[in-house]
Amino acid sequence: MTIKVLLVDDQALVRAGFRSLLGRARTLAVVAEAASGEEAVRQAVLHRPDVVLMDIRMPGTDGIEATRRILAELPATRVIILTTFDTDEHVFEALRAGASGFLTKEVEPAELRRAVEVVAAGDSLLSPGVTRRVVERFAHRPRAAAGLAGLTPRESDVVRLVAEGLSNDEIAAALVISPLTAKTHVSRAITKLGVRDRVQLVILAYEEGLVGGVAPRGNG
Repeated sequence: MTIKVLLVDDQALVRAGFRSLLGRARTLAVVAEAASGEEAVRQAVLHRPDVVLMDIRMPGTDGIEATRRILAELPATRVIILTTFDTDEHVFEALRAGASGFLTKEVEPAELRRAVEVVAAGDSLLSPGVTRRVVERFAHRPRAAAGLAGLTPRESDVVRLVAEGLSNDEIAAALVISPLTAKTHVSRAITKLGVRDRVQLVILAYEEGLVGGVAPRGNG
């Protein structure tokens, strides 16, 4: 099945570069481009892409608002945020708006293609270094974990380990359960908490005070 991609960046040269990189994969197809947030929303509604590669800083409607509006219209669409610097202070807000992860514009070609495929499959991008810095710096201060009250003790343990950056295999080893059971607990927690994916689970865990002072350190 071909994955439909929408490219959003106010620089034509950047869009051309990403189009060229993605065009080398038979499973990926760039169905449209947009140079602004407003245009991105229009093109998304028109073409219904599986994945949007979204720049943050654009004139007028920025990538954060465009992400929010696209996902309100097309909840099944996935958004990957593109940023020039891995310390971009707006990335966390984009993740809170529903983005499934982010990449720097210096991403290697193979990593870019893999990222699109991973996100299209329903997973999320939790890069080891960048996500750690963003979540640590911009997550709200910890407070009582009332929002997590519906989880079982084991599910709470799993969510805490997800927020610390552990993969399903590492969670399984830490809790002495099978990787499949770990994956099931993660899926149930996502459903119970009403979040989109693993990235949103990490953010919620920090905001609700389930973790604090422990950095996410791996890929999920």
